[in-house]
Amino acid sequence: MSQNHLYLVDGSGYIFRAYHQLPPLTNKHGQPVGAVYGYTTMLWKLAEELGKAEGPTHLAVVLDKGSHTFRNDMYDQYKANRPPAPEDLVPQFPMIRDATRAFSLPCIEEAGFEADDIIASYTKAAVAAGWHVTIVSSDKDLMQLIQPGVDMYDTMKNERRGADYVMTKFGVQPEQLGDVLALMGDSVDNVPGIPGIGPKTAAKLISEYGSLEAALEAAPSMKKSKMQENLIAHADMARLSRRLVALHDAMDLPEPLEELTLKGIPPEPLQNFLEHHGFKSLLTRLGAPTAAVAVATAALAVTESTPPAAPILDEEPPIDRSLYETVVTEEALDRWIAAAHAEGFVAVDTETDMLDCVSCALVGISLAVGPNAACYIPVGHGGKDMFAEKPDQLPKDLVLAKLKPLMEDDSVLKIGQNLKYDLTVMRRHGIEIAPYDDTIVMSFDLDAGQSLAGHGMDEAARTHLNHVCISFKDVCGSGKSQISFAEVPLDKATEYAAEDADVTLRLWKIFKNRVANEGASRVYELVDRPLVSVIARMEHEGIKVDREQLSRLSGEFTTEIAKLEGEIHAIAGQPFAIGSTQQLGAILFDKMGYKGGKKGKSGAYSTDVTILEQLKAQGAEIAGKILDWRQLSKLKSTYTDALQAQINRDSSRVHTSYSLSGAQTGRLSSTDPNLQNIPIRTEVGRQIRHAFVAEPGNVILAADYSQIELRLAAHIADVPALREAFLAGEDIHAATAQQLFGEVNRDTRGRAKTINFAILYGISRWGLAGRLEISADEAQDMISRYYERFPGISLYITETLEKARARGYTETLFGRKTWFPRIKAPIQHERQGAERAAINAPIQGTSADIIKRAMVRMGPALAAEGLHDVKMLLQVHDELVFELPESQVEPASAVIRRVMETAAEPIVKLSVPLGVEIGHGASWGAAH
Repeated sequence: MSQNHLYLVDGSGYIFRAYHQLPPLTNKHGQPVGAVYGYTTMLWKLAEELGKAEGPTHLAVVLDKGSHTFRNDMYDQYKANRPPAPEDLVPQFPMIRDATRAFSLPCIEEAGFEADDIIASYTKAAVAAGWHVTIVSSDKDLMQLIQPGVDMYDTMKNERRGADYVMTKFGVQPEQLGDVLALMGDSVDNVPGIPGIGPKTAAKLISEYGSLEAALEAAPSMKKSKMQENLIAHADMARLSRRLVALHDAMDLPEPLEELTLKGIPPEPLQNFLEHHGFKSLLTRLGAPTAAVAVATAALAVTESTPPAAPILDEEPPIDRSLYETVVTEEALDRWIAAAHAEGFVAVDTETDMLDCVSCALVGISLAVGPNAACYIPVGHGGKDMFAEKPDQLPKDLVLAKLKPLMEDDSVLKIGQNLKYDLTVMRRHGIEIAPYDDTIVMSFDLDAGQSLAGHGMDEAARTHLNHVCISFKDVCGSGKSQISFAEVPLDKATEYAAEDADVTLRLWKIFKNRVANEGASRVYELVDRPLVSVIARMEHEGIKVDREQLSRLSGEFTTEIAKLEGEIHAIAGQPFAIGSTQQLGAILFDKMGYKGGKKGKSGAYSTDVTILEQLKAQGAEIAGKILDWRQLSKLKSTYTDALQAQINRDSSRVHTSYSLSGAQTGRLSSTDPNLQNIPIRTEVGRQIRHAFVAEPGNVILAADYSQIELRLAAHIADVPALREAFLAGEDIHAATAQQLFGEVNRDTRGRAKTINFAILYGISRWGLAGRLEISADEAQDMISRYYERFPGISLYITETLEKARARGYTETLFGRKTWFPRIKAPIQHERQGAERAAINAPIQGTSADIIKRAMVRMGPALAAEGLHDVKMLLQVHDELVFELPESQVEPASAVIRRVMETAAEPIVKLSVPLGVEIGHGASWGAAH
């Protein structure tokens, strides 16, 4: 009888290897499955070896049960620095367990122990029984188990490893490896080790003294050195480290050895699993005994730079609104819900009686499961008063109760257009929509900057479906005669609402195919899609504003505006409408005779901010006062007056609306009110921020990335001088001043700061001259000197423009594309504008991606620390604003800082640290 051969598969190692080898993939339900697919093919490859002579007779897949083990009780800092699993990997863990069971293989995990301990215990038991053992892993910790009859198999390198491999790599025998690991420590697992001792020194010590304990005992008699001092000072930590790296091999086996016998792989469970996830390429090979090896090899060779060929989409019938159904019976509603479950996806849209998603009333819900297979479910139609006639419709509570399981079913993908609105509406009714895809976000991630049409559904339908949607005013009218959607007859409401769902589903099919095949998967799956629900929650939370303070500021601004008007009129020598471009131009250039006036096509002089700043630099007092007048007038109308009107009657808070497809580079923009344009550095701007306040007992906390774009420039452009300054924690503007001017003082630092930021925006000699109030020749000299001192910046600009001209787009570190169709425009100012934007887009876009990733991770990170009362309220440029109990400021600050500083990882490892400045106070202004 041949010897039993046990294969122990380090499933956790498989998972992370599969995750990092494959680009982000999603199944037909919209769930991330890149790791699941890779894991499945790797396991299949092992299964192919069953017929080989060295194949296993017994096999088990071993997984980690949880993050807390007996080692955490031994040392509370064990693995404390390890970042959480990537957010798109976490939901794949249960599916990976399903994959293992689909192969009818034992899947072993045990609470309180790591997979390594389970493997060690099974290895010891199998060796005692006279079995041969192969550990399928490349983990160095498991190499301690290698001995006669026990080897390791690295499937990625198709390499068997025994004691010779350990000797070559670490310089010791496997039984001594634990001592080496204890001395050198492990930064990933936070095993302390001995400071200053690396693998070579550790191996030398163990080879010379035979063991860790012997080396520690000999330390006092060693030659005096820093190593000797550390061995003596940190001996206890070394002993602790030895206990941490030791594998626990005496645990009770969760499954007896005999139960791990391989009995063949029944095809039905595997087929069901593959069909559920839509792994069609694997399904076609099911039953072909040798093809799986090729499948596994091909799958793990896929990268985002070599995307798979785009599948051909079936041509769909033209939109026919007459086929839509108005759902007014339970039987019909149940039928549509069943159809959605059967398809595994459904487009959904809500209709309400107003645009305010915080206060609106739900009027109806539309669903679509296929082309022209769409319906509208009215729940709130009827006249404005209680006596008005109501059409036949199902009770709202009944509809929501029936839809809730569908909307929250993990196996059914929900598809929406600008879904954050619908998420908020449904959340107010106790329904959390998940999982989901958002077509407006998909469109933006594919085509940002491609055209001026935007990414709304009507524009997308015209562009991609050659279809004109029914407009809102077609069904509700406009102006004084406009009616609420609740008053629209059901036949018209059904055509309008069901068409929205139908069009959204058709767009999704197009975009889903393109996202997977045009390199947009990573930014969509890992940055923008998970942000949709985060933004919806922030909009719903809103922020409290002090109405009295706003009113007081409005009064002060009114007084100051009137004072400035008087001073401007006095300087001009006559009254005139300051807000009139025509009258202002005539005063400045015709009456007062200032130089530089240029008339546009209308015949009026240009009086934009650039012209006024130039006049101010020339000594024109009136220009400075006009700039002040404009700023105060805008702040009064946009903020101190408007914010009072925007306080929600139900929540008594202001709820800004964020656009995930507004700014071309990926930055969020906000409206109603626009919080991005409150001046940051002026006293007036600070006064307005003081009006944003916390509820009693709470405080506002503001966390701001420090000079993130400069840090990213240092990384992306590979600028050693800037990178080293950031790593050393130096004043970056002072360091630049020293490089450019040879000295640091208030003037040179200020100029360096202006240049640092201006260069990243592709500023011209004329633009820099205007900002520094110097001649164009002097400005050009400074730009040339900057490039000379920081050649990486010059090279970055050149390469970025070359790529943008060749490809038509730039990319962030996360793969976000920004298109520049005017980069080769024959009109000079259009071309130069596109070039300036292209220079900045990779840096500003990467900054936007990073803060978005921080926002997505923030909620789970705070919840993990029990900080459920910390609410993220606002995102403004590089800043996140929170409201929280004052007692939680310290622990929350630690979590917020950690999440923001590590937001780029593990996708991007920056060569410079991200700095985060945190403050708190009774108001947003006080938090700075």
